[in-house]
Amino acid sequence: AWIGVQTKFSSLFAGSPFIGAIAFLTVAFGFFYLIERNKHSAAGVGLLLVFTGFMGLMLSGLIGSVLGLRNGASLIMMAFGGTASIFAVMAGIATVSKKDFTQMGKFLTVGVVLLIVASLANIFFQMPALMLTISVLAIAIFSAFILVDIQRILQGGEDNYVTATLSIYLSVYNVFSNLLAILGIFGGDRD
Repeated sequence: AWIGVQTKFSSLFAGSPFIGAIAFLTVAFGFFYLIERNKHSAAGVGLLLVFTGFMGLMLSGLIGSVLGLRNGASLIMMAFGGTASIFAVMAGIATVSKKDFTQMGKFLTVGVVLLIVASLANIFFQMPALMLTISVLAIAIFSAFILVDIQRILQGGEDNYVTATLSIYLSVYNVFSNLLAILGIFGGDRD
């Protein structure tokens, strides 16, 4: 993310956000496919690391925007703390609860598909209320995914560390980025 902020990586897609979104989804799903195909080898770990670097570059636009605010650094730390708190709570629930949350996975996946469709639609509609709704729902859905993924790992339903890492990483990434977007909108001190 730091490299992306320093090189202004996000400006590559500033002129055409829809093309940028399609390019992002294409590259991301390409990585998902390659990581899945190589999850039992060292190549899977390497692909996972390259993917996290790519996701950091994609996050650089949001981080750069928030850093442009007077209190940007503190908002990033608040988003980090909020994400860590959500992770700790969900991991705690997954660890001590006797309830099986893994059945929620299919329902949450449908929610993610709807979030993607709504996000693509909002590129055209540019509705601030829809963007905020998407961000709040994304935080809720991916927080629940943390719960599901950790419980699945603890119960032995996921025994591949590459796939487990990818699942938890994506959830944490999405909670952080959407929380940061909301904090930037409502808590940002503009010059």
